[in-house]
Amino acid sequence: MKDSVLHKYTGGKQAPAETTLVDEGDGLDDLGAFGFLRGIRDRAIMLEFRHRDGSVTALGYAWLSKSVFDPSEGITLHFGAETVKISGRNLNSEVRSNLRLYSAIVRHRVPWIQEADEPTALEAPREATVIEGIEMT
Repeated sequence: MKDSVLHKYTGGKQAPAETTLVDEGDGLDDLGAFGFLRGIRDRAIMLEFRHRDGSVTALGYAWLSKSVFDPSEGITLHFGAETVKISGRNLNSEVRSNLRLYSAIVRHRVPWIQEADEPTALEAPREATVIEGIEMT
């Protein structure tokens, strides 16, 4: 098979014996406190707020007009007339290299945020991002 086109243009070099494919799945990382869309061009259409009582509220990113991070207050998001206050710890700390909750929200890469229940908040490592409260007004 030395006359093949592949052999001609690769200079006779052999392909690696084993090729490993990475399964991207749905392109979503579950980071405990929030989900993160991995794809460079992926953007969430809505942001789901998952409350500890099991209820879920979703607001469209298109309505997000202002976002504020204050280390002493937490994250405040303004969706038109609706204001969402997210309190917790390490809300702008790196979860992994170049990944922070606040900056990911601003870039529309967070499809959901999960409010932690008491045992989860207490058991979480000190450096973990933990959502202690989601208040909607």
